[in-house]
Amino acid sequence: MSKQSEYDARTVLVTGGTGSFGHTVVERILRTQAQEVRVFSRDEAKQDAMRHRLGDDRVSYVIGDVRDAGSLERAMRGVDHVFHAAALKQVPSCEFFPDQAVATNVLGSQNVLEAAEHAGVQGVVCLSTDKAVYPVNAMGMSKALMEKVARAHARRVGGAHTTVSCVRYGNVMYSRGSVIPLFVQQLRQGKHLTLTEPRMTRFMMTLAESVDLVERAFRLGKAGDIFIQKAPATTVGDLAEVMCELFDVPANITTIGVRHGEKLHETLATREELAFAEDLGTHLRLPVDNRGLNYEHFADRGVAGLETDQDFDSDLVERMTREQLAAKLLEVPELRGDLLSAGRDLEALDARFGVDASGLVGDPSREKGNWIR
Repeated sequence: MSKQSEYDARTVLVTGGTGSFGHTVVERILRTQAQEVRVFSRDEAKQDAMRHRLGDDRVSYVIGDVRDAGSLERAMRGVDHVFHAAALKQVPSCEFFPDQAVATNVLGSQNVLEAAEHAGVQGVVCLSTDKAVYPVNAMGMSKALMEKVARAHARRVGGAHTTVSCVRYGNVMYSRGSVIPLFVQQLRQGKHLTLTEPRMTRFMMTLAESVDLVERAFRLGKAGDIFIQKAPATTVGDLAEVMCELFDVPANITTIGVRHGEKLHETLATREELAFAEDLGTHLRLPVDNRGLNYEHFADRGVAGLETDQDFDSDLVERMTREQLAAKLLEVPELRGDLLSAGRDLEALDARFGVDASGLVGDPSREKGNWIR
């Protein structure tokens, strides 16, 4: 019997529920006394694999697309909470097909919010990204607009029926399409590691931390809030060199140049947002600006409180040492499996970098292996 949870006797819908986040949050929910979890996605093959792997009658699987308002309306009936993870996430593909990014990330998100409101859903948490801050690529721009749509919706309904909040991620380590699986593949094949730009900095977080962030918004979020984790950062160059160290191979690295739409540094919150942020220890809550469109008021009084002079930027926040980065990497279960396959002594690495692997849980959407010891 699990301890009492906010999920108990509730029905939760996860859009994009067959992805890494979806698998992980669904497994967490199933450890509680939740009534039902609905996995909403377009991929019937992934749904079928998930159905066979989980084998839990409380999970129902809905084929649908966030672009199709009708399929969302039907899926939302009787739902208490929604985690909105469905999105086009790859920067290069969104650069070449920006109309598709808008159709899914902006208009699809609008469909989710409207369907949730019509169904009387209590709360929606929308998953965003650091690329939505000062965006230079289509993916980031579409996610920035998603945030605007969510916050405008929150201002309009005021949380009277459906509380809408957001989270912003940094890089989720070992997520699909990220650089760490590419490095692993290149190391296995004896190739040089290919870097876009070694000085590039990125926020780093584990999959478990990303789900923790969403659950924090689920528990504490008020209408229009955005939650961010105070994630540490690293350079891509340090990441490549530490990967080589963990695999005990020479650091043969080739710089290939920045990809379409990439930034040198990422930002989780602007200085303007930080001026009004609430510090929650490991996280920040960015409240929505609830002022109306009374421009004469702004002309007369202005806006007080903008004293913060720095953004929450990956080039300005705490930079992990190589030892801290190695320890962080050893918290990624899938990478532990790769190291084990490469013949590395995980117990020795854990002792060297001070890692306790006893509580680690891998990405359930991937094939499991003996990655602890």
